[in-house]
Amino acid sequence: MEFFKIKRDIPFMRHAIIFNVVSLVTFLAAVFFLFSRGLHLSVEFTGGTLMEVTYTQPADLNLVRSTVAKLGLNDVQVQNFGTARDVLIRLPVQKGVTSAQQSVQVMAALKAADASAVMRRTEFVGPQVGDELAADGLKALASVVVGIMLYLSIRFEWKFAVAAIIANLHDVVIILGFFAFFQWEFSLPVLAAVLAVLGYSVNESVVIFDRIRENFRRYRKMNTMQIIDSAITSTISRTIITHGSTQMMVLSMLLFGGATLHYFALALTIGILFGIYSSVFVAAAIAMWLGIQREDLIKGGAKKEEDPNDPNAGATV
Repeated sequence: MEFFKIKRDIPFMRHAIIFNVVSLVTFLAAVFFLFSRGLHLSVEFTGGTLMEVTYTQPADLNLVRSTVAKLGLNDVQVQNFGTARDVLIRLPVQKGVTSAQQSVQVMAALKAADASAVMRRTEFVGPQVGDELAADGLKALASVVVGIMLYLSIRFEWKFAVAAIIANLHDVVIILGFFAFFQWEFSLPVLAAVLAVLGYSVNESVVIFDRIRENFRRYRKMNTMQIIDSAITSTISRTIITHGSTQMMVLSMLLFGGATLHYFALALTIGILFGIYSSVFVAAAIAMWLGIQREDLIKGGAKKEEDPNDPNAGATV
C-alpha cells in the first residue's frame, strides 16, 4: 500500500555526514546531561509511601492531585487501580517525616476535600526495592540489545547488526537525555516505553535493510550509495503510514491520557521521531561506512542479472 510513489531516488546518503554530525552532537549532549543532572527517578526507584484510598463514587484524580500538592509534596503519583473508585497514591520520601506521619497527613487532607475517602492500606516501599527494580531494568535493556544484535547477525550480516545497535542505543540515550535535561520523572512506565522504542526502531531498520538486500540482488549496476538511497526512498510511503498511525495513537495518550500516561507517551513520541531519523540517517549510513557490499549479502557468487521491471525480481522464499 502506497499513498504516493517517488519516481526519482532521494540522495539521502549524499548528506549522511552532516546528519550524523548533528546526531553525534545530540548524542553527546544527552550523555552530558545524564552525567551532570542525572535522571529524576520516581518513587518506584527511590522508595516512598504507597497509599490505597477508596471513595463511594468515582474519584476525581485532579482533585486528589491538587489536594496533595497543597501539602507541599512534589512528584506524587496518583492513578486509578481496579475500579474508578479506587485510587493509588505514591508519595516520595520526606526528610524528618515517617511514612506513618506522612500517610496520616495526606489522609486528613483528602477527607477534608471529600469526606467519603477511606484508607484501605498504606505501606512503605524501601529504597532496596528501588535498587532491585533499577538493576532489573538494566538487565532487561541489556537483554534486548543482545537479542537484537543476534537476530540481525543471523538475519542479515554483522555490519548491519553493528549499525542497527549503534542507531538503537543512540535513540535510547537521547530519550534519557531529554528526561535528564528537563528533569522529567523517570518511572517504570517510562522504562517500558524505552524498551518499546528499541523494538520499534529495530523494526524500521529491518525494513530498510531488507530492501537494501533486495536491491543488491536486483540492481547490478548501482553502487552501494545508490542502492541505499533507492531502498530508503522506496520505503518512505510505508514509513509515513506506519509511524503516522502509531504517532496518532501515542499523541492521543499524550493529550488525553492524563498525568499517569503523560511521560510514557512523551518517551514514545521522542523515540518514534528519533527512531525514524536513526534508521534512515544513522543505521544505513554506518552500514555504508562499514563497507557493506553485494558480496556480503549474496552468497554463492554472482547470479544472472534480473530484469528491474520484473515484479518478482529479487524475491526469495
